[in-house]
Amino acid sequence: MPRASALGTSGASDSLATGTAATLEAFADTLIPGQRRFPGDYAIAGAVQGPGAVQAGVIDVLTSPLLPARPALNLIASLLNARAIAYAALHLLPLPVTLPAMVGLSFRHRTNLVVGLFEEEDLDRKIWQVMSLLVSVAFDTAGHLDTATAVAGSHAGLTWLGFPQPDPDGKWRFSDFSYGIALADLHPNTDSSGGPA
Repeated sequence: MPRASALGTSGASDSLATGTAATLEAFADTLIPGQRRFPGDYAIAGAVQGPGAVQAGVIDVLTSPLLPARPALNLIASLLNARAIAYAALHLLPLPVTLPAMVGLSFRHRTNLVVGLFEEEDLDRKIWQVMSLLVSVAFDTAGHLDTATAVAGSHAGLTWLGFPQPDPDGKWRFSDFSYGIALADLHPNTDSSGGPA
């Protein structure tokens, strides 16, 4: 499947504190990793080839005016970096002073840290659950864009997942069943729009 280039961010991170965007990108890249955008791209660990959550616009999703997350992002990034510092101290890992702590961890250590954030006894678990959902929204659905715009712009996640192009009139019709077979007969009272009559 072809790999798509990322849609550029639209300055969504401008109001974030220094290091916040990179910290949130490192978190997102741990959940849905991608390849580095440029040499010296420390937020993305470069653990895989192809696009990940960052290329799919995770910062645009997190900072969307349609979501209430933006005012809390600096605090969430600070909390994440505090957890990264604690993790590094516990494992005797040196952290670079020029990067946010989360960004300074290797992919293996980022992964270990993030796994721990989702443990049942973690007091901040609900924060990380919501954040992980938003990371998925960026990659799996291009949640910050309407679908037609995302597909026309070769959105990284939708392209990677093989999301189909619309019909020539711009509408999506799925003539093939998603499992390749009909799972049930059409109810006799179904109207022409597919709804119950």
